[in-house]
Amino acid sequence: MREIAPRLRAWLAQDTPFAVATVVDVRGSAPRRPGAAMAVAADGRVAGSVSGGCVEGAVYEAAAEAIKTGEPGLYRYGISDGDAFEVGLTCGGTVEISVQPYVDAESRRRMLQLMDAVDAGAPVALATVISRPYEHLGAQLVVTSEGARAEGAEIEGAEGEDAGTDGSTMDGSEIDRSETAALRAAVADDARGLLARGVSAVRHYGVRGQRRMNDVSVFIQTFTPPARFLVFGATDYAMAAVRIGAFLGYRVTVCDARPVFATRERFPDADEVVRAWPHEYLATTDVDERTVVCVLTHDPKFDIPLLVAALRTRAGYIGVMGSRRTHRDRAARLRAEGVGEADLARLSSPVGLDLGARTPEETAVSIAAEIIKSRWGGTGRSLTELTGDIHAVRSLEECMAA
Repeated sequence: MREIAPRLRAWLAQDTPFAVATVVDVRGSAPRRPGAAMAVAADGRVAGSVSGGCVEGAVYEAAAEAIKTGEPGLYRYGISDGDAFEVGLTCGGTVEISVQPYVDAESRRRMLQLMDAVDAGAPVALATVISRPYEHLGAQLVVTSEGARAEGAEIEGAEGEDAGTDGSTMDGSEIDRSETAALRAAVADDARGLLARGVSAVRHYGVRGQRRMNDVSVFIQTFTPPARFLVFGATDYAMAAVRIGAFLGYRVTVCDARPVFATRERFPDADEVVRAWPHEYLATTDVDERTVVCVLTHDPKFDIPLLVAALRTRAGYIGVMGSRRTHRDRAARLRAEGVGEADLARLSSPVGLDLGARTPEETAVSIAAEIIKSRWGGTGRSLTELTGDIHAVRSLEECMAA
């Protein structure tokens, strides 16, 4: 959804009806993961993708029909379909796709509020009923984390809605009011839990929000601020790392104590350029489990205090440039500073995967490959050497639980 938001905003401004198709479940091998979205406008324009081409045509038709009827739908596509090469996934998996029309004022207002929250950096979730034994498919709930609200986006308590006091709103017309409060509370509670971990998932409930029942299936899609990519050392290798970090969707910061190198002109793709001693800056900025730390300074007077500080954080990836000899020397210095073996094992040093990289750009690709491997639990090996489903890797939720 995030990547197609500019197009959706344009359609909203033009008062163009549209429908959004979202991947809500994947079984086996499939090219896109839950949350991937494709939007279709009433005039035929398309934004985004749900399968990389396998089922786009069929989804386009489903979205066009939803725009005409105003009715949402849930569709399953897979290799078992009658004509796999025309409709099904030729890669062998199965995907479930929710198609949601935004043709009336209320649904379009809700989409605008959601995008406002995302753009403002507020953690927010969109919960959509994707399965119910009767007519209320498509009911939606917008949930903010406690204390978080986008500026200018009155997500809570909008006039004319069944507005809750739990940071959520749901169309009162779409689910009977006698059931709404309990179901809304259960969904909002689960949405906040998923927001805290930055994952999306399908959850199942009874009609009054009971857990361990399967009367109502809800896809909860979370939108959290982009993960941070902290690059220390304003070198030529850092320039390439910044570009690829921005390409991957991170919020990129470059930090270096040398004013002549830490300039906006050298790093136009960075979200921010900081002139400070690296370890002092790290001590004052937010770092969580999704944060990437790349130490490219290659200078002990910067590296050692910075790494001591970095290993005290929850950063999910800490990569350090240098030869094996440099790493051995660095590890000895860190041990002398009291760093234990368990913390030393957290360092990706020398940084990157073995791709035979030589140039700064190739090295950046090597670093990015290792970051992706670390995030999703891949092997780092060539796919031609492996068997099994290409895309059936562990989910982020499973990786974080490991």
